[in-house]
Amino acid sequence: MREMEFTVPCLFGLEGLCGDELRRQNFENVRVENGRVLFSGDETALAKANLWLRTGERVLITLGSFPARSFEELFQGVYHLPLEDFIPRDGTFPVKGHCLNSQLMSVPDCQAIVKKAASRRLGEKYGLSWLPETGNKYQLQFSIMNDQVNLYLDTTGPGLHKRGYRAVGNEAPLRETLAAAMVQLTRYRGREFFWDPFCGSGTIAIEAALIAKNRAPGLMRKFAAQSFPWIAPEIWDDLRREAKEKEFNGNYHILGSDNDPRCVSLSMANARKAGVADCIRFRDGDATKMSLPTDTGILVTNPPYGQRMLEQQSAQRLYAALGRHLKYANGWKKYIITSEPEFEHYFGKRADKKRKLYNGMIQCNYYMYTDNTRRVKEK
Repeated sequence: MREMEFTVPCLFGLEGLCGDELRRQNFENVRVENGRVLFSGDETALAKANLWLRTGERVLITLGSFPARSFEELFQGVYHLPLEDFIPRDGTFPVKGHCLNSQLMSVPDCQAIVKKAASRRLGEKYGLSWLPETGNKYQLQFSIMNDQVNLYLDTTGPGLHKRGYRAVGNEAPLRETLAAAMVQLTRYRGREFFWDPFCGSGTIAIEAALIAKNRAPGLMRKFAAQSFPWIAPEIWDDLRREAKEKEFNGNYHILGSDNDPRCVSLSMANARKAGVADCIRFRDGDATKMSLPTDTGILVTNPPYGQRMLEQQSAQRLYAALGRHLKYANGWKKYIITSEPEFEHYFGKRADKKRKLYNGMIQCNYYMYTDNTRRVKEK
């Protein structure tokens, strides 16, 4: 087993949650930074993180870090990294990355330099003047920020938000990692009634069911590192078996509703693919008119907002109607994400807490209503 350093990129605002996930799984040396979480571990830790992380975007091996203000410094920095420890002689190693606030700001030029340096290093180590690149894929990824270069090897492949249950989404789908974070922030564990009244493609309800069942979110998919010859297949097999043994089997009360019957059908299909159809009930209905399913529960939702689906004025009228409908729902804790900066005004009640999150590239606030003694004002 080799000791490695890992980097987990996150959506902005989710770094703390991702760090907490890693600590709960007993990963070593967890450090939270802006936009990412770092930790240490071996091949088993690599596989376990890919299988279990709900809020991280991918798991990267940190190959090295060095300063570079010129193409020569970039070349030499990459050339002196032990790439042959990770990439075999026939490995295919494409390069991608980004640059920010640095002397080196041309991504295509930096890609070419990293590729050239990696090719020379591997060619010399394997005694080859030309690398065939006919084998498995080893995605190299670089980040150049403030003249500091980080070079990574991606172990995930398609991002961790791709759980394997959502082949298609509705018009404005919510990323699975963000949906899982929204559920985690409610501290839902499967005991309360859970309702998403704008369920769309069912992502929030499905992520709630996965959390309630303690199901590893990566159980249904494959990862890039499964093709790495230096990771024994038994590691993946053992971790998947252990994950299945850790699942809970209980009776969960999770409801997803939407006023579009097509969304309800799509949600049901996605729940079946996720293996949680027995945990969730979907139905069509207007969120501003539906009777509350119980006296107490947790409401988590991503209502339409002007930048995504509805005209802004229509969205504002919807928030006001939702606020009036929920005015006397004192037994319910409510968690609502939206990009509307005046949401509290239209909803008729100031949130007890709010947290800045990003839905794709859209900055949103996550409004959390947890004090049920304060009622919604009339609008």
